[in-house]
Amino acid sequence: MPPKVNISQPLSPNSRSEGRHNIVTGQVNFIRHGSGDPVILIHGLAASYFDWDYLLPELAATGFDACALDLLGHGDSYKPQQVVDYNVHNVYLHLRGWIDTLFPDEPVFLIGHSLGGYLSLIHALQNPDNVKGLVLVNPYFSIQQMSTFLQIVFRSQLLNTALIERTPYWLFRIIIDFSSLEQSYKKAMRHSLPEQVRIQTALDYKRAAPGIYNIPRTMIELGEQLHEMAIPTLMICGTQDRTLDPKSFSNLAKLLPNVTYVPIPNCAHVPHQSDAAIFNPLVLNFLNNLR
Repeated sequence: MPPKVNISQPLSPNSRSEGRHNIVTGQVNFIRHGSGDPVILIHGLAASYFDWDYLLPELAATGFDACALDLLGHGDSYKPQQVVDYNVHNVYLHLRGWIDTLFPDEPVFLIGHSLGGYLSLIHALQNPDNVKGLVLVNPYFSIQQMSTFLQIVFRSQLLNTALIERTPYWLFRIIIDFSSLEQSYKKAMRHSLPEQVRIQTALDYKRAAPGIYNIPRTMIELGEQLHEMAIPTLMICGTQDRTLDPKSFSNLAKLLPNVTYVPIPNCAHVPHQSDAAIFNPLVLNFLNNLR
């Protein structure tokens, strides 16, 4: 596991609502609203802090200090030039340094989606006394969760990013629109994601550094370590996830000794965006009970 990072750069005084600061090798772009118990929100691969547009305002309104960041290589955070710099070690150090700067002596709640769930588990395993509770959203924890094709793709180091760099926004948008289509009970096709979410998702894919696709191959298996983690955990997962095997989430729930597992039927990979009306109350109730 990566070692602790020492941060010398203080937060800018106007970072209460939105801000940037340099840590180790680059800046962290983040947004912060509310006051109270700190909640850290961590997005998945090729996303950004805009993933939490539905949840963050409700956290702030309920009396939490809600902080969401763009991970290394994502959004407007630091983007290293070399592909080899995009590995889970560096991504975690970038995240860890930011958390340590914001809340050096205060335990936090962590909410992580997919890759963000994986990073949340790492942070909780390394710092059990500084994490009050975990919310895992369709979390990654093993390469076995991916399809055989994706396992083959992500086992090899990313060498040529030219194709990714040249992919236009409109192509990302077509892919996202197509993947969000679902068939209702009346046999009519509809999108599981609102249009503004699909627009932002395509923008996030386009502005993310191509090197981020090297991160999955560097992620270690977490299964054997998780039975030691007693931190209260809420796991919310879509049962129709087409990115990670939905069956893997129930397997993860069996590994965690203090977990509440809530599957959402007819929901895909991003329940915090597609099913916020169900997702948000579950999260708020869990956090309120712990504080």
